[in-house]
Amino acid sequence: MFSEIFNYDNPVWRFIGKFCDLLILNILWILLSVPVVTSGAATTAVYYVTLKLVRDEEGPTIRSFFRSFKENFRQATILWLILLAVGGLLAFDVYFFFFIQKEPSLLRTAMIAIFGGFLLLYCFTSLYVFPLQARFYNPLRRTLFNALIMSVRHLVFTLGMLAADVFLLLAAIFLLPVLMPLLVLFGFPLIAFINSYVLVKIFDRYMPQEETSTAAP
Repeated sequence: MFSEIFNYDNPVWRFIGKFCDLLILNILWILLSVPVVTSGAATTAVYYVTLKLVRDEEGPTIRSFFRSFKENFRQATILWLILLAVGGLLAFDVYFFFFIQKEPSLLRTAMIAIFGGFLLLYCFTSLYVFPLQARFYNPLRRTLFNALIMSVRHLVFTLGMLAADVFLLLAAIFLLPVLMPLLVLFGFPLIAFINSYVLVKIFDRYMPQEETSTAAP
């Protein structure tokens, strides 16, 4: 009985081990996101590890994180800067027509609808960009294009991930303060871990059959 309890292959221990990995990932992600410009590479590295955790391909967490951070640094940083610039522009446009240009008009309504739609597509694409960078080797444009196409093609999964992420954040802040310590301890890696359960199912559809059971590159 005791041998089963203290067996590290026990599902309970494996579950606890994954949350310890998330705790480590959160510390690394925060430290390497402080310069801001490195946030893209840090986020890619988090997804590199969480996609492995979901597939039960656990390895040395810290080593895997820094391996991905180093290998994807250049492209992930460029992707992050692009998303940051586009997101800032879209957010300003929506803010302008909602709160500054308040006079009702057909043009205002049309602009809110157009930029609101672009903002939604931006959110969809952002969910996939860094996981794709972590899982596949593609040129910059191909990664952005695939992120957009996948997010629309698998719209139900995309909406599910977006809703779950937003709900978790809002619930922790406004509804269930008991969840706040979880976000403090595990932070973004917890969200990435939850998303990875969905992303693995999507990504497996694009992998050759013989590679779906192997470790991520």
